[in-house]
Parts: sequence; C-alpha cells; structure tokens
Amino acid sequence: MFSRVREDIRAVFDRDPAARTIWEVITCYPGLHALVWHRAVVHRVWGLGLRWLARWLAHWGRWLTGIEIHPGATIGRRVFIDHGMGIVIGETAEIGDDSTLYHGVTLGGTSWNKGKRHPTLGRGVVIGAGAKVLGPIQIGDGAKIGSNAVVVRDVPAGATAIGIPARVVTPEDQDRREAQAAKLGFSSYAITADMNDPIVQAIHQLLDHAAATDERFNRLLAQLQHDGVECGEARAVADAFDPGKINKMLE
Repeated sequence: MFSRVREDIRAVFDRDPAARTIWEVITCYPGLHALVWHRAVVHRVWGLGLRWLARWLAHWGRWLTGIEIHPGATIGRRVFIDHGMGIVIGETAEIGDDSTLYHGVTLGGTSWNKGKRHPTLGRGVVIGAGAKVLGPIQIGDGAKIGSNAVVVRDVPAGATAIGIPARVVTPEDQDRREAQAAKLGFSSYAITADMNDPIVQAIHQLLDHAAATDERFNRLLAQLQHDGVECGEARAVADAFDPGKINKMLE
C-alpha cells in the first residue's frame, strides 16, 4: 500500500507544477486523500461484502474531500485527481493507470439497469474540468476529453473529444485539416479545432467536404488530361476560389 501512495505522490509532482514539498502534497491535496481512502479502506470493505459500511465510509470521504467515489469503482495506479471538487465516479467505472481527472468531472451512467453502466478509461487518459463521460463506453489509451465536453460514445486511443455532444478528433483528422487549411490559405488561428462555436464546427465540416471534393476533382482532371482532353479552363475556374474572403468574414 505504501508503495502505491509513494507512486501517487510522485504523480502529483509530475503533473502539478504548484506542488512544492511532500508534506504539502500529503496534507493539502484532497485528490490524494480521496484515492488513498478509497484504495486502502473503502474498496477493500466493499470487496468483503460489507456494502452498507463501504457506502458509509465513502460518504465520509466525500464529505471531507468533495470527491465522490463509489466503493465499487476500480482505480489504477498513479492516477492524479487535480483540485477534485465535484468529481463523481460511479460504481462500475474503471480508471486506467496514469490517468488524470480535473474538478467537476463525472464518470456517470445512463441506465437504471444493473451491470456495467459506467465508463472504462484506458491508460494515460486526461479528462478536463467539468467534462461528463456517460455510459458503459470505452475511452482509449492516451485519449483526451476537453473541458465541459459531454461524451456518450467510445473515444479511440490518442483521440480528443470536445463539445456538447462531444465530437471526436483523431490525430489523423487534425493533420489532414491543418494540411488542407494551409493549402487553401486559411488562418489556423482564426478557426481552431478546439473551438465549440457551431459556426466554426460548420466551417470544419465544409473544409472536410472541400478537401474530399478537391481530391475527386483533381483525379478527374488528371484522368481527362491522360485521355487527351484539354482542361485548362476547368482548372482555371477551380483555382479562382479565394479562401481569403472566408478569413475576412471571420474577422
């Protein structure tokens, strides 16, 4: 048990630059208190079948730390709960090693049926403040959930989920969009992928559509030129598009 506590303390230093001394972490970090109380006492009592006692002990942990962890929840090693106030972790939730949760996070259920009804987090998952991850879904290793996102579908490993309801952006999507934005002359600072404004999201959808259409059009022109058809005028029309006008509309 003490080795796991040492790991948790080290995780605080690794992920919170405000941490100064071991004594400060031990005495002033409610996330650490909640994890130690859950692992060392509450979850063990739950495993012994003393369900009411476990719930009662968990209630005291919630009262002291502001963090509500159901006694049945499974929490991995080196998990870091930063600030922690308002966090709710449901009975069948599973949190993988090296994951990070910020204040206001909910790992909740969407069904009144018994059985698995809360999320499963892989290794190294980061969930931003106020995010709600709901239902028996899978959050892949290294995934990130943006602050205040509402996630009700699986998130692949390494992907980012943002918005309400959350949309998933994979690293491949991000690279493709940035490449297409550079090609069309978009300012990457004018419309960033992590903005939740519905107009910005619509523009991203249009950008995706433009990329696919442009690719099909270029293949068609190449095939026509290969067959001996002159396509100079058609290419000139395609190149006449001025993406600068879109940037001016966003200013």
